[in-house]
Amino acid sequence: MTMDPEQIDQPIEVSDALYSAVESGDAIALQNLLEPLSLAEALREILQMDSAGRATVLSLISAELAAAIIEEAPHETGADLMETLEVLRAYEIMEELDSDIQADLIGDMQYEDAEAILQQMDAEDAADVRRLIDYDGDTAGGLMMAEVFVFSDTQTVGAVLRQLASDDNDVDRYRGQHPYVLNADSQPIGVVSLRGLLTSKRSDRLTEIMVQPITVPVTASLSELEDIFDKHPFLGVPVIEEDGKLVGVVSRAAVSQALLERSESETMKLQGVVGDELRSMPTWLRSKRRLAWLSANIVLNILAASVISAYEETLTAVIAIAIFLPMVSDMSGCSGNQAVGVSMRELSLGLVRPKDAARVWMKEITVGVINGIALGLLIGIVAWVWKGNPALGLVIGLALALNTMLAVSIGGVVPLLLKRLGQDPAAASGPLLTTVTDMAGFFFVLSLASLMMPWLI
Repeated sequence: MTMDPEQIDQPIEVSDALYSAVESGDAIALQNLLEPLSLAEALREILQMDSAGRATVLSLISAELAAAIIEEAPHETGADLMETLEVLRAYEIMEELDSDIQADLIGDMQYEDAEAILQQMDAEDAADVRRLIDYDGDTAGGLMMAEVFVFSDTQTVGAVLRQLASDDNDVDRYRGQHPYVLNADSQPIGVVSLRGLLTSKRSDRLTEIMVQPITVPVTASLSELEDIFDKHPFLGVPVIEEDGKLVGVVSRAAVSQALLERSESETMKLQGVVGDELRSMPTWLRSKRRLAWLSANIVLNILAASVISAYEETLTAVIAIAIFLPMVSDMSGCSGNQAVGVSMRELSLGLVRPKDAARVWMKEITVGVINGIALGLLIGIVAWVWKGNPALGLVIGLALALNTMLAVSIGGVVPLLLKRLGQDPAAASGPLLTTVTDMAGFFFVLSLASLMMPWLI
């Protein structure tokens, strides 16, 4: 009997076996079922279970596999998974993770749960995690790992090689970092390559074969870190405090992941989704988060509708205008969203600041005039040909041109103003832009139509 290739490794088959293993408490079966899967597939299977099922799986499989699966999840989801576990089990899994991941998880957990796990950890490791949590997440301090591959400036090549030979887990633990050389004040004064260690004389001091390291302060922004890794082929960069002491290493992988998460977060916020929402989260929580944004939009849409209500007589007299109202608002909104996207990008790269609002507006209004005229002519001709009325074409075309200019002005400047006010530009720019372009679009079309009523009827 041959099996249909499409039936091989179907999720439903894995899920059925997984549920059976959970019900029987079969740790070996759970390990054998999840281990061959990719981490993403294993996470998906676990998230399809209820809270008790997830806790059972993570409690019975090896701590190493559980840690890898939790690391695969978004931080908030990973923290939720950890909170379903007994303290000692959560601690065992946490011990398998690097300090930067530990800090991300602990920072997203409830205070009581986080403290319970920290109390189980080695005092020095717990202090590292507490320190990492205090840094802004999008800075070198917030992205770094506390584990650093370091040696003293008084050591020789031979001593280092003997130390490495006695603990062959060091290279894996430090993610392939090059060793940093520290002086007596714990300041990085050099970096040596593993190849350099192997090709140098055993009697050579590290100071004889090291090169000057490039360091970053704990306050270095994500954009600054991106620039450094773009310019240099480093796997990691040492992070220093104000006094020059080495406190950690930020890896290329951590920066890449942070950039991806920032991009995803901004996209989700523009769509009205706040936080790392997954459908495995409690329904009431997902509903509450969405309603907060949707409720505000109801108020904004009522304001837009009030503009139409004020011009009911005009709409009744020239019903054809109603066909073009959504076109004017939607096309202007698209132009405004383009401006929002550019401003968000430049803000994230540090290329503009709130004080640059006037310059940004000048740049945007120039584009808005050109695009507004082009789009206005296009839709004006369409309206004229479609309805056979040149006056209607003029009203619709002029309204779109004016609304496009307004939309790009708002889209370019509002994110900067929101940033200055301490608000999240990614979450608030979209609703404000949509409301204003709708209101303004309706107003331009209906007010121009009222003025040109004799030629429209």
